[in-house]
Amino acid sequence: MIITDTHTHLYSEAFDEDRDTVIQNAIDHGIERFFIPSIDSSYTKSMLDLELHYPKNIFLMMGLHPTHVKENFKEELLHVENMLSKRPFYAIGEIGIDLYWDKTYLNEQLEAFKFQIHLAKKYGLPIVIHCRDSFDEIFEVLEEEKGEDLFGIFHCFTGTEEQAKRALGYNMKLGIGGVVTFKNGKIDTFLNKIDLNHIVLETDSPYLAPVPYRGKRNESVYLLQVLKKLSQIYDQDEKVIANITTQNSKEVFGI
Repeated sequence: MIITDTHTHLYSEAFDEDRDTVIQNAIDHGIERFFIPSIDSSYTKSMLDLELHYPKNIFLMMGLHPTHVKENFKEELLHVENMLSKRPFYAIGEIGIDLYWDKTYLNEQLEAFKFQIHLAKKYGLPIVIHCRDSFDEIFEVLEEEKGEDLFGIFHCFTGTEEQAKRALGYNMKLGIGGVVTFKNGKIDTFLNKIDLNHIVLETDSPYLAPVPYRGKRNESVYLLQVLKKLSQIYDQDEKVIANITTQNSKEVFGI
């Protein structure tokens, strides 16, 4: 059984004291593949170092996170473009729109989102979408850009059943993590209506730790709690879910 964490910020400062231990602990428990989203240029070196130390386990994305779209966003997008021209990546991410923290740069976020979608199409890569308080805005962009060359993952999906089905209509898979274990998460009430072939697993560590670790630092090994919950929701053996979701991740990321 190989379990895949399709979204983890292992370069985060939260892991500076025990990063190797955290990674090895996850590997020891069958979580052998870690997909690493980009935030901005300040983390690029840390991401490359991770890949250097764990070449068989670490898979890098490149992109500009919507909460890091500021006055200098065009410089950051140039960095993304330059990195893509220099070496391979497995996705453009994480990208999207976040209106939870700050709405000041909505226009810039929209511009950055569209620009990076075009980069994904240019390089034949999936996009990994960050969506917070912004389903309407995200769907509007996806409606403009839809086509066979648009595909990817709705990272940390927390929407409704209707929004889930609409996301699938744009060739997106749903990234399911710790929120599925929350009492107020709500996605557990309809997730069994979504075919497992549209689901991938993620932690978003160090954020959004699942029950019973909620409120603590999240780690990839806690993906086992997400797997356990999905086993209950789908009434399927954990190994079956692990294998299906890992295969789904291979299809999305082209591995």
